[in-house]
Amino acid sequence: MSRRILPLAALTAATALTLTACGGEPAEPDDIKGAGASASTGAGDGAEEQDGGRPDLKLPGDVELAFESTPPSDSGHAAALTDAENYIRALAHGIVAQDPEDKAYQFYSEGSAAQYAKEQIQQWVDGEWTATGKDRYYRAETADVGKSKGVLVTMCRNQADYFGKNVKTGKVERTEESLKSYQKFSLLMRPAKSAGEHWVVQQIEVQGEVQECKG
Repeated sequence: MSRRILPLAALTAATALTLTACGGEPAEPDDIKGAGASASTGAGDGAEEQDGGRPDLKLPGDVELAFESTPPSDSGHAAALTDAENYIRALAHGIVAQDPEDKAYQFYSEGSAAQYAKEQIQQWVDGEWTATGKDRYYRAETADVGKSKGVLVTMCRNQADYFGKNVKTGKVERTEESLKSYQKFSLLMRPAKSAGEHWVVQQIEVQGEVQECKG
């Protein structure tokens, strides 16, 4: 885990970048392939709260999100990384719950990052996809953002074993591993304004076909 100091301009606002969960060539409407279990085995009706007010991020047994990075020694950076991971879990939770208004991602994001999550979940719902398989995240790094309290979290993703499942038929859209399986996430984090000691994602950028994340 490396720690750096970057200017705020190092991360641009997320625009039309699409968070897909497919290991190979996209297919089906909107190039979306789901992420885990049919609607009947989803995450439930919204995210229930756990102790401390945090939403429940429990996923179906056939959906695994693996985060394989060592936490940084800095406590603030470690907290930012943990909640960046929770934001990604919350996205998956909204997808399997088939709920674009899921409370989980709203807890861990604001602004453009919250809008991004809502739009992604909505596309999965519209395409009648949920998710199944293992989604890997690794090589995480954290960096201070200028003189602000912000922390930039970056990590690689390998979605080669993460597939879409049709919510009506249960059919899994399997794909072969390729460069399209590899992405790089950049998440701009800051402490939440609300009570509690959690971090929220303000902005997210997802790069596709990232060679440096392969291997």
